[in-house]
Amino acid sequence: MLADLEVGSLNRVLRPTMLVSVALGAIGFVVALLLSAPLAAVGIAVGMALAVVNFRLLAAGVVKIPIEGTDTKLVKRILRSRSLLRLAVLTAIVIAGMLIKASLGMGLVIGLVLFQLAFVVNAGRAVLREGIS
Repeated sequence: MLADLEVGSLNRVLRPTMLVSVALGAIGFVVALLLSAPLAAVGIAVGMALAVVNFRLLAAGVVKIPIEGTDTKLVKRILRSRSLLRLAVLTAIVIAGMLIKASLGMGLVIGLVLFQLAFVVNAGRAVLREGIS
């Protein structure tokens, strides 16, 4: 679905995703502070930052993979292994946050989820705008 979008369309997904995720993160941060959960607020901010770094690493990793003349199975294996490594690192960070303090770990998860929600909504809008099924 997203692979069918033009390069310009993908760029149009990235900017709103970043802006919406920063806004959602700020709202989550303030709500956590208002609920007297400062560690959760810190976790939300760190979770959002981790999600942005993960997204940037994904984009940089995809660009580095040579597609011309490369076996499709090899490309998929490279993408899977890099994604698995990033997921393992993020999971370890969240588990460490949970072990330090539950509210910190939950904040990390909330920050990661807010970013993913922003990405899915913006990617869905781009797909609908392009009329791709």
